[in-house]
Amino acid sequence: MDDTYDIIVLGTGLTECILSGIFSVEGKKVLHMDRNDYYGGDSASLNLTQLYRKYRPDTEVPAELGRDRDYNIDLIPKFMMANGEIVRFLTHTDVTRYLEFKQIAGSFFYKDGKISKVPTTETEAVTTSLLGIVEKRRLQKFFEFVQNYKDDDESTHEGLDINTNAMVDVYAKFGLEPSTQDFIGHAMALHLDDQYLQKPARETTEKIILYVASMARYGKSPYIYPLHGLGELPQSFARLSAIYGGTYMLDKAADEILYENGVAVGIRSGSETAKAKQIICDPSYAKEKVKTTGKVVRAICFLKHPIPNTTEADSVQIVIPQNELNRQHDVYVASVSSNHAVCPKDMYLAIVSTLVETDDPESELKAGLDILGPIHDKFISVSDIEEPIADGTSEQVFVSKSYDASSHFETVCDDVKSIYRRMTGSDLVLKKRSEADHIDA
Repeated sequence: MDDTYDIIVLGTGLTECILSGIFSVEGKKVLHMDRNDYYGGDSASLNLTQLYRKYRPDTEVPAELGRDRDYNIDLIPKFMMANGEIVRFLTHTDVTRYLEFKQIAGSFFYKDGKISKVPTTETEAVTTSLLGIVEKRRLQKFFEFVQNYKDDDESTHEGLDINTNAMVDVYAKFGLEPSTQDFIGHAMALHLDDQYLQKPARETTEKIILYVASMARYGKSPYIYPLHGLGELPQSFARLSAIYGGTYMLDKAADEILYENGVAVGIRSGSETAKAKQIICDPSYAKEKVKTTGKVVRAICFLKHPIPNTTEADSVQIVIPQNELNRQHDVYVASVSSNHAVCPKDMYLAIVSTLVETDDPESELKAGLDILGPIHDKFISVSDIEEPIADGTSEQVFVSKSYDASSHFETVCDDVKSIYRRMTGSDLVLKKRSEADHIDA
């Protein structure tokens, strides 16, 4: 380990591994360390033994759960949008060669005590049971507006400018009811709360277009998921880095970041040191450099059945919008099964999550837990959401953000691009997506 590198990366979460892979491909000499004996950090997929060691260290794993190796249990619930930025990272770096993907079977929305499929096309807008006849026509016109809007063609604007008009103005223009606004803003644009209503409409319309385009890619839902769990993503980027000369050390603590004149020069692990001009790390390696902006509560649930009222789907995302629950943030349910090589046959894994708003975080998951049917077992965790206080350029220590409560990877991609820009002074340019540039699922 006593050597000099261009970059040292601490933690093998997805953000860190993407950056490690990209910098290694660019010819940088990278040392990548993790105090854990597995890849992934907070975005790992654990086997049964690892799960129990993390949440119930004094409890034996029940024999009836089956073989250790049949489980790859995600610590965070996120799916990939088929046309999303994470896919561009995968194809840009050619990491897809290490991965296999499967489609998520359904995207659902909870309203008035019922679970319904999210309508995403003009045809589905007309046939959905979520809406009345008049509202269906309004939604159809709204979708037509979003899909046809062109900045340089005023005839497509309907008197609106999505760069200046707030999203609430766009909804008002089409006369959409609050419940329709809920599934557009929360189940399609995937906003965590209603702050987006007062912001310029462009971001939300682009998110809707991404959702619809991702839906069109495979048909059943806009989401895809790596076989063997989300932990495959950081592992695959780590493999890419290793192929390009990156050095990896698991089960290796980083005891101290070393500085000279206020600028990082390396790290110490026990009696060993490694030198580098730049350090990347997750928040757990630099607690004094981050602030807590909130907390997220998650319940990892073992089920012996598909989630009821989802047409027996082997995998789903369900959004329970905040307004259904008189909350400030949505509750998310993400479920996968043995078809995704994450648990034994006839077992299902579901994760319910939301941002914490009270002193009783577990109770805030009740609406999501209630729709799962009988729960065989569940593991509850509450995690801080942390982000760096400074941009890292003065000390050359670049701390990633922890994973938020969103159900997708778009915010992770934003963080990767931000750190890259701060470290290099230039934007990360991904290869243009071509028609061939997609993932088989």
